[in-house]
Amino acid sequence: MTLDKNLVEALEKDYTTAPITPQDRMMLDYVVKLTRDATKVSKDDHARLRASGFDDKAILQITLIASWFNYINRVADALGVGRE
Repeated sequence: MTLDKNLVEALEKDYTTAPITPQDRMMLDYVVKLTRDATKVSKDDHARLRASGFDDKAILQITLIASWFNYINRVADALGVGRE
């Protein structure tokens, strides 16, 4: 979490050009891949996360959090939550 409004705006615009650490970029690349098509996530993706400093517990947490948000957003979309 951050209170840095400029960072939030940069992340919303394009996380790939936002001023974040290489480790954060690796994590977000993984989350995007997971979100687009989880069946394409491989052991190589996990190896890259490990190489950037994430342990197995962190990889599990990243995966669970991203998956939960994907799930709950799809449920909300299907039920029309937030639509007028």
